[in-house]
Amino acid sequence: MSQDVAASSATAAHADQNALAHLAGKYMTFKLADENYGLEILKVREIIGLMDITRVPRTQEFIRGVINLRGKVIPVVDLRLKFGMPQAEATDQTVIIVVQCQVADRLLTMGLLVDQVLEVLSIDAADIEATPSLGDSSVDTSFILGVGKTNDRVVFLLDIGKVLAADGTASFALA
Repeated sequence: MSQDVAASSATAAHADQNALAHLAGKYMTFKLADENYGLEILKVREIIGLMDITRVPRTQEFIRGVINLRGKVIPVVDLRLKFGMPQAEATDQTVIIVVQCQVADRLLTMGLLVDQVLEVLSIDAADIEATPSLGDSSVDTSFILGVGKTNDRVVFLLDIGKVLAADGTASFALA
């Protein structure tokens, strides 16, 4: 009987790995507080140093405002605030990652304020695990594609379209 359980576990693990195979690829990694996150590199348009952000009245706190990037107005989201972390003072490592993704049949360009960009990592399917179940159905983790393991770090791989679609963030940019 224990061989059947072991075989069943091995089959389930293989099925999980096959389901995550499409996540293998290159990710731009960055830090928020002490946590590491990754974005699909094809969704990253550019990384710019922190610049003046013009606050837009009556928007949610995590929407920091807009920037003028070479004549184009781009909304900026503070990912720390979006993820429920405390706001941090800007440092010389603080940057804005400009991303472009499909949300609600529209191409969305937004800036993401992050603490620090780390590196571009190539993550193999064997190094990606499914998003862990947190046991509480009220916790939405649908924006996490999976968890990448690199060296001694854990990297949360984000579906940036879902991050920006939540809480009306995308509607701010589409308005």
